[in-house]
Amino acid sequence: MVGEILIRVAVGGAMVSGFALLGDVIKPKRFAGLFGAAPSVALASLLLAVKTQGRIYAAIEARSMVAGAIAFFVYAYSVYWVSVRYRTTALVATLSHLAIWVVVAFGFWLVWLKG
Repeated sequence: MVGEILIRVAVGGAMVSGFALLGDVIKPKRFAGLFGAAPSVALASLLLAVKTQGRIYAAIEARSMVAGAIAFFVYAYSVYWVSVRYRTTALVATLSHLAIWVVVAFGFWLVWLKG
């Protein structure tokens, strides 16, 4: 248990550093945050899933991550579109569109992941 936690911390830390360096190179700088945590945590989790649960389990986890990322993209784009089109505040736009994220993610689960 402690060894697994240390591996997760070491791999996650190394990947966060690597993605932070990548984000520092990319222009514009506002995209740097995208490369900071999520990809490195996902890769560290997949590495541990392969090691502890096997490749099939890790493949299911990876597919779930892709579905979640697509659902988040649809949510983020809809928030952006409404914010620009109707000049709403960020709080109103994000809270009013959370249902879109849930519907898309649940739809992926029903169609792609469950079946």
